[in-house]
Amino acid sequence: MATKTHKTWQEELAAECRKLRFPAPVYNIVSDRRGGRTAWSATVTVQTQNLAARYWYDGQFLNNAKEDAAEVACTKLRNPSITQAPTTQYNQSGYGRGYFK
Repeated sequence: MATKTHKTWQEELAAECRKLRFPAPVYNIVSDRRGGRTAWSATVTVQTQNLAARYWYDGQFLNNAKEDAAEVACTKLRNPSITQAPTTQYNQSGYGRGYFK
């Protein structure tokens, strides 16, 4: 849960963008073929900055991928001094972390 006033991170990010007078966030779903399965993740573009979700998910959990990307974006907007891994690159080692089995 995002906060007491918003049920989801996506709602929280939309509210943060309105507060900062940014355009609405734009989500993009991405996939990566992994053996016989496909892993899914999301990115969100906020004020020309593209931020990636931290984890890869099974296809039935696409909303979780968007929630993850929205949480990353909210955290970055609220505290830009937090040092994070590069957000435009995905884990190139094969399997990512998260809920993809």
